[in-house]
Order: sequence, then C-alpha cells, then structure tokens
Amino acid sequence: MLKLSNIEVAYDGSTVIRDVSMNVEEGKVVCLMGRNGVGKSTIIKTIMGVIQPEQGGLSYDGEEVTNRNSTYRARKGLGYVPQGREIFPQLTIYENLLMGLEARTKKEEKIDEKVYEYFPVLEEMKSRRGGDLSGGQQQQLAIARALVSNPSCLLLDEPTEGIQPNIVADIQEVIKDIKRNQEKTSILLVEQSIDFAKSVGDYFYVIDKGRVAYEGEELVEQDVKQYLSV
Repeated sequence: MLKLSNIEVAYDGSTVIRDVSMNVEEGKVVCLMGRNGVGKSTIIKTIMGVIQPEQGGLSYDGEEVTNRNSTYRARKGLGYVPQGREIFPQLTIYENLLMGLEARTKKEEKIDEKVYEYFPVLEEMKSRRGGDLSGGQQQQLAIARALVSNPSCLLLDEPTEGIQPNIVADIQEVIKDIKRNQEKTSILLVEQSIDFAKSVGDYFYVIDKGRVAYEGEELVEQDVKQYLSV
C-alpha cells in the first residue's frame, strides 16, 4: 500500500535521512521506533508531503506520489496525526472534527459516529473549545479528526507521548479495533514504548542516525535496546 524507496532528506544541506526504504502493507500496523532526534518525524512528514525528499521515491496505493502535495495525499487516503497534536484551539471539538471532512473526495457533512464510540468524551464535550481540553483529550481529538476522513492509511506520530495511562489504553484499544474491524486500513505508528509497540504492531522498523538499523516481524528487545535507550 505505502512504499518508500531509498528516501534521502536534508535540512540546510545536512542529510538527516539516508537511504530509507519501508513498506506498509494493507491492513497492517507498522511501528517506526528510535531515539528522539533520529528522524522518525521527518520520515512521517516526508510521507505526508510536508517535506520533499532530495532523493528516492514514495508510492501509495500503487501510484507514485513523490511530487504530489499534502492535500492530494490526504484526499487519496493518508490520515495524519502529527506529534504535538496541532488541533485548532479556538474551534470547538465539533468544528475540529468537521475539519477532518475536508480530506474526503466526496464532501459529506456528517461525522461518523464511530469516532464518538472510540472517544465518548468528545461527544459529551463537543461544544467545548479544543484549547480547553487536557493534553490527553486533545490527543483523542487529533486522532478522531484524522479518522473522520476515513483514511486507508493512518500516520500516528507518537500519540502516547506525555499522555496519562488511561488514555494510552484507550488509544491502544482504538488501534486494535481498527486492526480487527477495518481490515483494509493500515497504520504507521511512531512509538517509543516497546511494550505498546509489541501489543499492536505487525512489523517493526528501528531508525538510528537517519538509517534503518533494524526491521522485522518480531521486536527482539535485546537487539533494539541499544537504539532506543537514552
């Protein structure tokens, strides 16, 4: 479904991603791991079209999209939850969710009730401004906003970072439910926690110094701890 081929990304002439190739198959949860600052978010932003690679290519759903912009990629089915959530603080929860509908190729005004089943607090508080929510609630809103667009591939950039344990558990259950009930939906998850990644992941990539240092269907802790420890 999603394929990166020998991607290279540079900032101000300095290469930060080197020769990275990855595959995210349909219906799978792929975990992207590594220490802070090794390039995980840069890879996600490159996939979403926020950053353009210096070299390499990216295809999605069988189409070369390397030179396509973020709007095109979103409307083709990529959903994006950035690190730091980036909700609209002055808009209500409901208005934030409506923004997710903009990515649909067929304009619909109705929000899928499934997002309220995942995160009931959003329905209870939908008239409240996004900026008034706790960090964990804002994370729930950011994920729900992406899900409203009905993505075929969901990009989650560290969704559990700094979040209270009960909401981490909720996010874990949402990912598992998508795996069980939306068999054609893929997820690329940037995650620091080995336990969380192992609980939801089908395949694992570990990044170190801008390169893939480890990959496989199993996350062997003794093999990856050197790349994850502070």
